[in-house]
Amino acid sequence: MGDLVWIFFSSMVVNNFTLMLFLGLCPFLGVSGKIETALRMGAANTFVLVMTSLAVWVLNTFILSHAPYLRLIAFIIVIASLVQIVEMVIKKLSRALFRALGIYLPLITTNCAILALAIFQTNRDYTLAQGLVFAVGSGGGLALALVLMASIRESVELADVPALAQGTALVLFIAGSLSLAFMGFAGLLSSG
Repeated sequence: MGDLVWIFFSSMVVNNFTLMLFLGLCPFLGVSGKIETALRMGAANTFVLVMTSLAVWVLNTFILSHAPYLRLIAFIIVIASLVQIVEMVIKKLSRALFRALGIYLPLITTNCAILALAIFQTNRDYTLAQGLVFAVGSGGGLALALVLMASIRESVELADVPALAQGTALVLFIAGSLSLAFMGFAGLLSSG
């Protein structure tokens, strides 16, 4: 049980895909303008990560054990299919969310964090439980990064920011500051 807790905590905070490994930056920078949208994008990414983890475990255990050279293409096909399903469900259930996420929803397909999860899970030889905990932790970490960025961006809208620092410059400064803050958690590995 302690192993699963460590996998969850590590993937969510210590080795956060977005703030420590710099994966999944497209939605992080593009959809983090409002907290509500960030939460929903985090939930969509988490769903895709969990489904990818499950599919990867099945592929690795039953199909690709004798053909490891097909892993990458199989992972890409599974991810693209899962994102299509998520996109159709969101479009059917919430038109407003579908419009709010815009181009960033289909871009989950090319989100390197999703493919990284599949590769990391395979390379670390995770069991089904470990893979699912890794996916939930990674999704939670991505959602945490999105919500932190969105909350800071919403607060900054109320501040008097010099014209030179507005726009993309400010967003990148906030992203860099968040990343530096999360790097402090890396010390948990060496001091623990």
